[in-house]
Amino acid sequence: MAKGKLVVYTGCSGVGKGTIMKKLLKRNPNIKLSVSCTTRPPRDEDIEGVTYYFVTKDRFKEIINEDGFLEHAEFCGNMYGTPEKPLNDLLEKGFDVFLEIEVDGGMQVMKKRPDCVSIFITPPSMEELEKRLRGRATEDEETIIKRMARAKEEMEFEKFYKYSVLNDNADRAADEILSILKEEKE
Repeated sequence: MAKGKLVVYTGCSGVGKGTIMKKLLKRNPNIKLSVSCTTRPPRDEDIEGVTYYFVTKDRFKEIINEDGFLEHAEFCGNMYGTPEKPLNDLLEKGFDVFLEIEVDGGMQVMKKRPDCVSIFITPPSMEELEKRLRGRATEDEETIIKRMARAKEEMEFEKFYKYSVLNDNADRAADEILSILKEEKE
């Protein structure tokens, strides 16, 4: 059995990574989403062990000390990290594993695993990105301002990714990502 592809999948907060990912998972049963650990509180739509593993900051630091993360980063006061063992198990079983992570974590993974496929999702415009963030209605004004400032910084990382995919339409973006994955496997 061929080993699966590791895909670093990132873009600014609110760009639509989750929406595109849902489409990818429905269209291709060989795609698995790596489940990250986080110290942020769960949102209403979150499911423990599916969207994230929710842990305390103390437990997160223990996992860092055990060298249990492929990557980890802090974002807006919360910590996020990719547990390495479950990821490697899926790759060995032949699944293509997507890491839906922020740009700092993506850069860490690309250094540790240069064989990964790196994809950066871009918004049609910064105005559209702000509209999407506000439309989620999950954050206060101060957090939205922080996320928009961070998004401008994150866009500078696009040049380090092998592929850039515009999310002007989630179905079209998903089709493009599936084409990229097919090309990478040939």
